[in-house]
Amino acid sequence: QVQLVESGGGLVQPGGSLRLSCAASGNGFRLYAMGWYRQAPGKQRELVAVITRDLITNYADHVKGRFTISRDNDKNTVYLQMNSLTPEDAAVYFCNAAWGRREYWGPGTQVTVSS
Repeated sequence: QVQLVESGGGLVQPGGSLRLSCAASGNGFRLYAMGWYRQAPGKQRELVAVITRDLITNYADHVKGRFTISRDNDKNTVYLQMNSLTPEDAAVYFCNAAWGRREYWGPGTQVTVSS
């Protein structure tokens, strides 16, 4: 069992930056692929970025070059550095842990991009 808690969301102006964190508790963090997803009002949840246990990363096209996912296995934490934010990035951001048939979600953290 893995519990995930996101933090770092908030209000930021267009062009600004935020760093999201997702702290995991439980066993086997380093075995999990960790991902960030987001869901805007009226839209489906979508993948933002993922990092595997081998540190291979993958990004949605619309965040490539602006967002960076990383993980610290000693701290059981995954991060999402978000730069050059636009109003289209506003959403609830969710952390995901996946390993085989195991999959867990955090409750989400709100990101608002507005002047």
